[in-house]
Amino acid sequence: MRIAASIAQDLGMPAIYLHILAELLNTIGLDERDLLLRVGLDPVQLKSADLRVSQAQASEFVTRAIIESREPGLGIMLASKLKLPLHGVLGVAVMSSRTLQDALDLMTRYLTLRAPHLSVSRRECGTDIHYTIRSDGEPGPLQKLVMDAMLFGCAFMGQQLTGTTAKGSRILRKGPEPAYFYRFRQSIVMPVNYDAQVDALVIPVAALSAPIRFSDDQLAESSRVQCENALEQLTADAGFECRVRRVIETSYPFPPKLARVAATLFVSERTLKRRLQEENASFQSLVDQVRLDRARELLTGTGMNLNRIADVLGYADAANFTRAFKRWTGSSPSYYRVAAA
Repeated sequence: MRIAASIAQDLGMPAIYLHILAELLNTIGLDERDLLLRVGLDPVQLKSADLRVSQAQASEFVTRAIIESREPGLGIMLASKLKLPLHGVLGVAVMSSRTLQDALDLMTRYLTLRAPHLSVSRRECGTDIHYTIRSDGEPGPLQKLVMDAMLFGCAFMGQQLTGTTAKGSRILRKGPEPAYFYRFRQSIVMPVNYDAQVDALVIPVAALSAPIRFSDDQLAESSRVQCENALEQLTADAGFECRVRRVIETSYPFPPKLARVAATLFVSERTLKRRLQEENASFQSLVDQVRLDRARELLTGTGMNLNRIADVLGYADAANFTRAFKRWTGSSPSYYRVAAA
């Protein structure tokens, strides 16, 4: 089963969110590992704070998760699990802000880092500020889950930041109230109004000056700069080569076959090769780059022997791995491990 996904500009989805969702599925009795493997995702790699999953694979995983768990409210459940540190450098920047308004301004500018197909606009409406969330992605289970996780997550995170929920705050949702929502209403920390014209977080102007409990001016400035750099890098990484690499990085089994990657990205093998060639890259060179990065991590960060590392990287034996590593770096894996110690 393949789920249609927008591939015009696939900036990927942070892998850590799918890892948290997988853990959530486990708590409700679903075999999350089996589900991930069927979609071609490596459960171990999803724990990384730095990797991103292709939109196509994220969409397929989420769609299967909703169908097989029979739980349409997974996005709301996920929202309650998303603690601020899980949002990477943006989470750090938000946590170290001075006021709630500063935190929301950061979210408005840098949301693309965490949810590429969502955008936020700020509008003053009487004594309230409306932070309206819009999606430019294709409608479907993934976008619905992301929108739920984003809006309801903001409610939970606001409570984390200030220690309380601002009086008068509320969430607006487009469309009629889902039949299942009654099961979650009591757990949402602010009122939720359906049948609205937009999806939005509404905060009273007076509440925006509320101080953040973890405020740290120095950390706030350094993390804001990191957000700016990360946003610039993410935009620069919008090319086809980066999209292919993302699939390779999170694929199971590893390394993936060219045919599997092409199918994931909804292109033919010939088109994949041609488009990579246009960007002066090749499929095998990308596989080797990922292998080298992963080899270095395993050699310096684990006590795995060379046979085990070779197996993880998809080599028949340690000898083949050693030859490849020498070709890439000029030194043996054993020498590299000792030198890095």
